[in-house]
Amino acid sequence: MNALDTNNQSLLQQLDRYKEVAKGEITIRRNPDEIGDAQASFSDLMAQKVSAINTDQNSSSALMRAVDSGQSDDLVGAMVASQKASLSFSAMVQIRNRLVQAFDDVMKMPI
Repeated sequence: MNALDTNNQSLLQQLDRYKEVAKGEITIRRNPDEIGDAQASFSDLMAQKVSAINTDQNSSSALMRAVDSGQSDDLVGAMVASQKASLSFSAMVQIRNRLVQAFDDVMKMPI
């Protein structure tokens, strides 16, 4: 049996399963790990991410202030926190730019 026959056989088996689902012979259950978890909206997800990035920025600022004032000697930890906050902020800005570009592209589409 060659690869093409194997692929066709696999597709036929998958089609048979879809037919059984359509007839109601097979029921598809939710993943037990997902039960009780509500789907978050996009705006909720973005609000959570912005809040997390703000928290990273604030903690980084506090660590840098502690190193500058001499209250802490953990320069490496402060620099790592600063880089993490900077990277997460840059990623958020890139996501915002992509979303704005996608919105502009949709608005420029002819009807």
